[in-house]
This record gives sequence, structure tokens and C-alpha cells, in this order.
Amino acid sequence: MTTSTVTAPPSDAAPRKDAAQDPARARLRRRLARWGFVAPAVLFMLLFFGYPLVRNVVMSFQHYTPKTFFTGEAPFNGADNWSSVFQDALFGKALWHTLVFTAGSLLGQFCIGLALAVFFNRRFPLNGVLRSLILLPWLVPMVVSGIVWRRILDQDTGVLNTFLDTLGLGGHTPWLTSPGMALLSVILVNIWIGIPFNMVILYGGLQEIPKELYEAASLDGASAWRAFRSVTLPTLKPVITVVLVLGFMSTVKILDLILALTDGGPADATQTLGTLTYQNSFVELDFGAGAVVGNVLILISAVFAVFYLRANRTEGK
Repeated sequence: MTTSTVTAPPSDAAPRKDAAQDPARARLRRRLARWGFVAPAVLFMLLFFGYPLVRNVVMSFQHYTPKTFFTGEAPFNGADNWSSVFQDALFGKALWHTLVFTAGSLLGQFCIGLALAVFFNRRFPLNGVLRSLILLPWLVPMVVSGIVWRRILDQDTGVLNTFLDTLGLGGHTPWLTSPGMALLSVILVNIWIGIPFNMVILYGGLQEIPKELYEAASLDGASAWRAFRSVTLPTLKPVITVVLVLGFMSTVKILDLILALTDGGPADATQTLGTLTYQNSFVELDFGAGAVVGNVLILISAVFAVFYLRANRTEGK
């Protein structure tokens, strides 16, 4: 006699419970995975950017001296550091020099860089070789460039004055020793250094412009200048925004080039916010005042960073 066993159907409760939990667990795993990828970057930003920024802000409200490194005591002095910096005539002079230096450098770098980008956008022999050579100023460390140009611009033994004297154009110009010439000389050297960056970025933007736009403009009878104004510049607008904002943020805080060329002189004629921060902190050892000027630089850069993000968001829409 054979006995048959009937297996009861499984309960629906457990599968329903697992089906309800699986999507939640999957979402949790995906969320943890995303945070796992983001966490190292967040930790890096907090350690190497967030903490120094907060520490610099706190330091600007403290009486921070070399003695603090040994005793650990840095009493708060309210807004004394801020008021002393803002009342100092050198701060206003340094702020003005920073604006002139930044505006002059950006204007020269952008205009010459754009002209070179348009020039190299055409095919001709040795195009690639010449573009590679123009990149050299960008590849050389800025301190090295500053030292070389300091020798070139020397009033007595510089190559530039010797060359001008040979041509009978006067060879005794005090490029770096005259308060009226020093800032202009530093601006020209910085333009020379920044041209390759502008040219490379703008050249890449020109390569992305469809050739059909120029063909359509030519059929409409547009001249080369008209096509440049109506086709090239509007299409390059996002790239131009990136070049100008990044160029501003790197130029406004420049320090090593000015130190190598003039050390902020003569008579503070090339003193900028970057060099003033260095002078207050590491020459006069007034770290509180140096932190104040540094915070002003950070604030200026943050304003232009917000402008950059808003411009990109507008272009995206």
C-alpha cells in the first residue's frame, strides 16, 4: 500500500515580506555605495580646504604671534586685526595694485591668446611645432620665469636695455626699479606667462565650432570680421567665461612672480594683496593681520566662483 504525502503550499506571508524588504535593502545598498565613493572626496575637502579656511577665519580674530607656537595661547582681540588692516594705507594701495594687475593681465592674456588661437585654427606648415613652442612659458615654473625676466629687465646689464641701446632707442629704462614702471613690467611678464593657457583653451573651443556656421555666414555675404563677431564670439561664450574666471582666480592671488621680480617694491609700487599677506605673516610675523588679508582674497575669489557657477548654470539652461 502506497502512502502519498501532500505538501502544503508555502505561506504567502514570507515572500510578501521579502518582496517588501528587498527594494528597500537595494536602495540602502545603492545609497551606501554612492556615499562610499563620495566620502573620500568629502573627507579630503574637509581636511585640506575646510579646516584651513575655518582656522584662517578664527586666526583673524586672534592675537597670533610666534610665541603662540610655543605657548598655544592666542587670545581673541575682537575686530582689532581687521580695523588695523583696513586703516593701513598700504592695504588700500595693495588692493588697487591687485585690481590693476589682475585687470591688465587678464586683458592682455585673453586678447593675445584669442588672436593666437584664431591664427593657429588654420592649417599651415609647422602649425603644431609653433603651438608647442608657445606652450613653453606655461611649462616653466613661475619662480624661474621671474628670475629670468629679472635678469632680462635689469637696468644696467639686462638684455632688453642692451638691445634697445643697440637700436638707439635708449637703453637705461628702469623697468623694475622705478615706481612708475615696475607694476607695468610685472603685468607684461605675467601676460607673457598666461598667454599659452588662454590660447590652448580658446583653441580647443574654436575646434568645436561647426564649419557649417562659417559657410552659412559666407553665403550671407558676411566679412571675416562680421563672421568673427556674429559666429565665433557668441559660440565661444562658455569657453570665454571659463578662461576669464579661472584666469582671474589664479591671477588675483599671485605671489611668487612678484616676489621674484620686485619683492613688492620699489616703494611698495608692486605690493598686492598676495604679497601683503606674505609680508604681514612671514616678515612682520603678524599672523592675525596676514589672516585678515588672506580672508579678503578668499572672499574676492568666492564672489567670482559664484559668478562662474551661475554663468555655467545659465548656459546649461
